[in-house]
This record gives sequence, structure tokens and C-alpha cells, in this order.
Amino acid sequence: MSRAVRFQEYGGVDVLAVVDVDPPVPGPGQLLVRVKAAGINPGESKIREGLLHERWPTTFPSGQGSDLAGVVERAGDGVDEFAVGDEVIGYTDNRASQAELVLVDAENVTRRPSNVSWEVAGSLFVAGATAYAAVRAVAAGPGDTVVVAGAAGGVGSIAVQLAARTAATVIGLARAANHEWLRAHGVLPVAYGDGVAQRIRAAAPDGVDAFIDTIGGGYVELALEFGVAPDRIDTIVDFAAVEKLGVKAEGNAAGASAQTLAELAGLIADGALEIPIARVYPLDQVRDAYRELEQGHTRGKIVLTL
Repeated sequence: MSRAVRFQEYGGVDVLAVVDVDPPVPGPGQLLVRVKAAGINPGESKIREGLLHERWPTTFPSGQGSDLAGVVERAGDGVDEFAVGDEVIGYTDNRASQAELVLVDAENVTRRPSNVSWEVAGSLFVAGATAYAAVRAVAAGPGDTVVVAGAAGGVGSIAVQLAARTAATVIGLARAANHEWLRAHGVLPVAYGDGVAQRIRAAAPDGVDAFIDTIGGGYVELALEFGVAPDRIDTIVDFAAVEKLGVKAEGNAAGASAQTLAELAGLIADGALEIPIARVYPLDQVRDAYRELEQGHTRGKIVLTL
């Protein structure tokens, strides 16, 4: 038997349990990975609560999680590029990564650089691919001023760094407690709250060219008020604004690939990208991990380790 996170009904963190399950068996083109670390993400909370039932319905009992890093335990038929014992970073689309043993399509895996920690590797996929896609969607580049709302969160903390690498000027909206971290990463910090529009104008006297929204709550409308073209606004949460206002919603699905993972892992290995780790919990404390995540005040990622 192996342990895995499961829930039997929609609800709060109390529906989560770590239970014994039969070890999965890899089929053709698959790897069985013994997980060392698995990230957690806000979208998983919304799925578990039933808030995304219309978009992504759940079949019970359900597993949870996409991000993972670990060691190859077995390889299915037709897998030649990975072998037992290889250390890998990958993802699953089957809501299953928060477990000791996970099946992963070999095409969704890349090798873990030795100087990328398990915690960073295991929390890279969802936030990293989302940030990668968002920065690409708004076409950030030299001479641009790009605003990122939620600049210290799991996605935002990566997006600001990737945007800065394009030689754009990056303004990050975040709590004051995160301003020093943002400055250290080449980002101009601006505080949330009343008067945020005026503070953005003061930080960007020549205007705003692109806007990435990772938290919702009217930032798409604010970007439009600044005169940002709809095709240079990307939101990963405000789907109503996408339908109503014609802005982009390119996120994890648009950035998902082993190639993206490999590129991001390479940047981390080279010291050119930091994935802040807010807190690490053992798998058995999955409820506590999501309680902290759902408070919405962490800088970077929360990670489960096994």
C-alpha cells in the first residue's frame, strides 16, 4: 500500500484525509514516481470546495494536486528516456500528485538539476507554467511597463521575475511586508488598498503597457482604465472579465509542458530565478497546509514533503 490525499465530498479542509491506496502500475509511456515533494495551489482549494464544479467537475473519491518532484520507481513500456532512480520534476493532470507514488506521463517530466531543491522542484509546475504563460501572453519586452497584481504570491513572485528578465519595467502590487523582497528582485513595489491607482500612476508616469492579474477583484477594469489594450491584459482568475471585456486568460494550460519545466528549472539552477518557499509541511499535515494557503498571505509557495 501507499499513502495518498483523498476527499469524498466537496467541502473545507476537513474533508481531506491521507489514506492507504493500492500502488498504481505504469502503463505504456508512463512513469511511476516516488514523490519527494508536491506543491499546493489555490485552484485545488476551489476545486475541493466545489466552486469550479461547472468548469472542472470532480469524481469521488478524488485525489489532489498536479505539481511533483521525485524519483522514478518504475518505467512503463516504451519509455526509453528515463530509468529507475532518475530524479525528475513533472506534473499530472489527474489530480494525484499529493501521494507517495504517482503515475506520470513520461512526456510531462524533465530531469531535476542537482542544485534545485526538492521543495522548489516539487512546487514548480503550476505556478511556474502559469507565470510563464502570463508573461508571454502580455508580450512583455524592453521599454514596457508591466504591472503584476499579486506580485508576491505563488504565481506573481515568478511572473515579476520573468517579466523583469524581458527588460521591462515591472511594478508589483503587494503588501508592504513584501516590498523589500520585490525591490531585491528588480521590481518597483506598490501597496494595495485605497489609492492604488494613484500610486501606480506615480510609479509609472509614462503609463502602463501591460497588466497581469493573479488575484481578481477588479484589476482587469483598472488596467483598462489605464489604457492598457485588452490583448495585453492577462488574468488567471477573473473569467467573467475575460468573457465581458475580451482580455486574455492564458495560464497553466497555455504554459504546460516539460519544455517549460526544463527552462524554468535551468533558470533556477543558474541562480537567475528564485521560487520563494513560504512553508513546508509533511503530507500528513495537508489540512494545515491548505489552511495557511487559504489565508492568502504567504510569499511564494507552500509545499508538502514525503
